[in-house]
Amino acid sequence: MSELFLIAHLAGRWVAVAASQVDSAVDIGEVVAVPCAPPAVRGLAALRSRVVTVIDTQVALGREPARAARRAIIAAIDGHHYAFLVDAFEDVFPFERTSLSSGLALDGRWAAAANGVVERDGEPLLVLDLTALVPAGTVIDDQAIAA
Repeated sequence: MSELFLIAHLAGRWVAVAASQVDSAVDIGEVVAVPCAPPAVRGLAALRSRVVTVIDTQVALGREPARAARRAIIAAIDGHHYAFLVDAFEDVFPFERTSLSSGLALDGRWAAAANGVVERDGEPLLVLDLTALVPAGTVIDDQAIAA
């Protein structure tokens, strides 16, 4: 059965994100740092009159911080809005998701964040689970920040 996926580029590869996880794909503006936040939390940004927690997706995957990423995938997870930085995104396409092969070697945090594979023009793309990229214990309450 086909599902819809947003195709995005991050950490040197194209990935697929289930459209059911995506609220929108946007360019974000200024990001304000949050003291004592986990390294993967770049900060907060205002987006359409709400505050979103900005996740440096590359750091969440165990890589160097994204340098100039201004594009983001917006997702609501457990009632909180997050902006996951990506280098680029394309469009939404239907694909058949398959399970990860047991012989597929993924380094570190990629293994925890990938939950399937889709094939685009003969090229396998990892299906990225955005919930796995939110650092454990990260809850930045919009109300608490505004107070």
